Amino acid sequence: MSAVAINPPRIGDVAARPDALSLVYQRLMMIMLVFAGVTLLVIFRLAFLQLFTDRTGASEIGNPLIPPRADIVDRNGVALARTIDAWSIAIHPNRLLSNPDELAEKLAQLMPEKSADQYRAILKSGKSFAFLSRRAVPELVQAVNALGEPAVEFSREPERLYPQTGLAAHVLGWTSMEGKGVAGMEKVLDSRLTEPGLRGTPVALAIDARVQAALESELAAAMAKFSAIGAAGVVMDIRTGEVVALTSLPQLNPNSPGRGMLEAGFNRATLGVYELGSTFKPFTVAMAMDAGIIKSFGQMYNCPRALPVGGRFTITDTHPFGRACSVAEIMKESSNIGTAQIAAQVGSQRQQAFLRQMGFMEPVSIELNERGRTLTPGANWGDIATMTVGYGHGIAVTPLHLATGYATLFNGGIWRPATLLKVGPGHQVPAGHRVFTEETSRRMRALLRLVVTDGTGRKADAPGYRIGGKTGTAEKIVGGRYTGAAVVTTFAGVFPMDAPRYVIVAMLDDPKATADTYGFHTAGWNVAPVVSRVVSRVGALLGVAPDPAREVDMSEVLPYVHREAEH
Repeated sequence: MSAVAINPPRIGDVAARPDALSLVYQRLMMIMLVFAGVTLLVIFRLAFLQLFTDRTGASEIGNPLIPPRADIVDRNGVALARTIDAWSIAIHPNRLLSNPDELAEKLAQLMPEKSADQYRAILKSGKSFAFLSRRAVPELVQAVNALGEPAVEFSREPERLYPQTGLAAHVLGWTSMEGKGVAGMEKVLDSRLTEPGLRGTPVALAIDARVQAALESELAAAMAKFSAIGAAGVVMDIRTGEVVALTSLPQLNPNSPGRGMLEAGFNRATLGVYELGSTFKPFTVAMAMDAGIIKSFGQMYNCPRALPVGGRFTITDTHPFGRACSVAEIMKESSNIGTAQIAAQVGSQRQQAFLRQMGFMEPVSIELNERGRTLTPGANWGDIATMTVGYGHGIAVTPLHLATGYATLFNGGIWRPATLLKVGPGHQVPAGHRVFTEETSRRMRALLRLVVTDGTGRKADAPGYRIGGKTGTAEKIVGGRYTGAAVVTTFAGVFPMDAPRYVIVAMLDDPKATADTYGFHTAGWNVAPVVSRVVSRVGALLGVAPDPAREVDMSEVLPYVHREAEH
């Protein structure tokens, strides 16, 4: 049996183990340092790009400087404005791999808001960053991504969305790409909407989306039917001053700011000032009642077929009396001649004082920045101007001025500012100040109900809602002169007139006559029916139940109307 040889360990092997382990550790350490260095390099590069990259012409995608905004809702919690995450499409021209001429043509087909030449200029600019589209829809993102250009970048950023599209657009306004309020309540409430601690709490407006939609649709239909160039409307709670609907047409879409702005951006309800004609006559009568001039609606005035004034001017009526007429008849038939004589008795000083107390001499009191400046006779406010202002000629105010004035006249005589914020905790009804006596406010109800039941406002009536109000047809100035060919027609009313709750004002700018109106373009034919339809649609929504059995006490006016003279 042969012996097995066993090799003894070498003396050097035991000594070599620590060196081998040390070498492994060194290599691991070197690998870790390399990884750490690469990581730091990447972090440094990202920080450098964040701080120093040229992003001319655009904000950063996902810009943290665009603050989230709180929602805006209507008085019932319906969302009118909210913030969502939207897609943005950008490109790095300095990393472009595609042919810029070919890519520009494809981008122009997908995003026609810019021409192919404009896209070509962006692609050949050599910049490190440029936006191609903001607020892009997912379908567009998918189509651009399908082009396969790696230099295109997609990201998400906050976008202000108006889910009701153009509803109450002039109230809401819109925001810039940088998330700042540009107009409307978005601008007024900018700091509140972006306050960090309150972003989760929506701001409630006084607007009722249902009433707003009805007012907008009826005015739009009338504007189209009578080929008017514009329209405006207001519905206001006379007790609180809350504006539950306010519209201006043509309509604006705040989801597409900048498009159609020249035509639609102008707010006719609060910024536009107009001579609103005979809708001023109730104020003149109320002033005379408060001053003790008119003691009865049966008080008589001489109403000739024409009234010469100042030796140079003549006041006429659409429906001349040619006889003595009562105050009730003056209002019923909308007599300029009768109202002018009442205004002359009130006098310039008292007339101006009343109008000043009603806020008519200043921009309308509302939260919006878009407010028009009243136009008055100024230094020429003499006897003739006093008479013409008495029937709404020679003074230009906004439709919201008019609504606030009717609220003052029929809420017991207290002027309060209009508000677009819902009254409640944190926003109370202001005390206001007295303009008319409660007695005058009460007695005027029957007079304006008469206009709707028996006078020029018949087509404004809505069964069961006891609407009272006044028509107004005012000539426009064209080429420096008044012309009957172009008019502004208005109806200002209150319902229900036996217990006033809401004011409604509707206005059409330059409506045209139609076969249905027998060639007339006056307010009783074109804008009064708008009021009837709106009230019929929204009355019950506002808590006013129609009641055909109820009526305003007309005993103060009917005995003084020559009913045989009616149509």
